[in-house]
Amino acid sequence: MTRIDSWKGRTVDDSRSFWRKCSACKKPIPFGASYYVCSVSTCNRERTGYVFCSVACWDTHVPVMRHRKAWAEERHAPPRQEAAARARAATVQEGDDKKAARRLRVRPARSGQGGEPARARGRGGRPDEILVVASKIRDYIRARADMNTSATVFEVLSDRLRDLCDHAIDVARADGRKTVLDRDFDRTVD
Repeated sequence: MTRIDSWKGRTVDDSRSFWRKCSACKKPIPFGASYYVCSVSTCNRERTGYVFCSVACWDTHVPVMRHRKAWAEERHAPPRQEAAARARAATVQEGDDKKAARRLRVRPARSGQGGEPARARGRGGRPDEILVVASKIRDYIRARADMNTSATVFEVLSDRLRDLCDHAIDVARADGRKTVLDRDFDRTVD
């Protein structure tokens, strides 16, 4: 039986005799067998998902990725039944993600515009979208206080900006305008 595997969207055969292929030598890694992963987190993400059949194969990957400090971690491939169950669950999750994106009115990017989805126009844009320019905030904080900035700061700032904008929208609407003005951020709704 053929299906679309959630990992990188490739078509795979459910009756295959191995779990995955080695990222270096392409040798099959059997179900339940030992394999190795890189200790660096960027090599273990869902999109990259590097797996190696031996430490020697992992070792060929290190100079290419230019890791400063890395080691090979031994893992065990799941049994055939568990791998099939995970793939089915991931396919269901992927379908749910697409439905959620449609609810938020996020349209897929057109070809030639990169892999990021196009932003929704008009009302209902992505509620989790970062509204500030992260590099400008980091530069300001470093110049002002010689401090670093956590990545979670941008989510909090974006939430505060949304609150300010919602308030200004309410003020403009109460005045019967369709344009939000600078003074709307300072006034209260009458």
